[in-house]
Amino acid sequence: MGTDRLTDVLDATYTCLSRYGVRRTTVDDIAGEMGVSRSAVYQYVRGKDDAVRRLTRRLHDRALDRAAAAAASDAPPAERIHGILAAKLDLVLDLVGGSPHIAELLDAKARLSGDICDAFTGRIRELLVEQFATDDAARVFPADAARARPTGPARVRPADAADICLAVVIGLETHPEAARLLPPAVDALLTGLLPAPAPASAPAGPLPAAKPRS
Repeated sequence: MGTDRLTDVLDATYTCLSRYGVRRTTVDDIAGEMGVSRSAVYQYVRGKDDAVRRLTRRLHDRALDRAAAAAASDAPPAERIHGILAAKLDLVLDLVGGSPHIAELLDAKARLSGDICDAFTGRIRELLVEQFATDDAARVFPADAARARPTGPARVRPADAADICLAVVIGLETHPEAARLLPPAVDALLTGLLPAPAPASAPAGPLPAAKPRS
């Protein structure tokens, strides 16, 4: 299968979905957008449903690549977590900003692409859990956190911390200024979820002079 030609089919599918939505788009529309015959489209996809699924997977895979790159970077934990969450939010903003019809590709209940959306969110959650479970953050999440409430602020398990972060980002997805609000929202959130940097130790002063023997 020609990869470049498949890319053309998926690009045309994206354009048609933006214009007509999933339900109204046909293979004839995709072929017309490409300037080829209907049979030419079938050389690369099995039909409209297959094209929609392949397009959905391509879009989500690209976002996952960005999230994984952020997770594997040498940046501080807070920056890595922000990068993971930004990859998810950017996917939503890019698609919804292009056309309200494209938002159908983000619907976890959609017949054609719901499982892909669920798998994407699940993988984002796994990346977040991994970040909160690193050695840098482990002292904030003791194994007995669910059994004993420490004095001071409640401690949060890595899985719960990941769910909190996802809930915040999902809440921002419909906000008109989501991109602007994400950095301060994540900073405020991580203040309570990540360990505070260890205070710098004061430099040792000179030793006191020994008292002379009498």
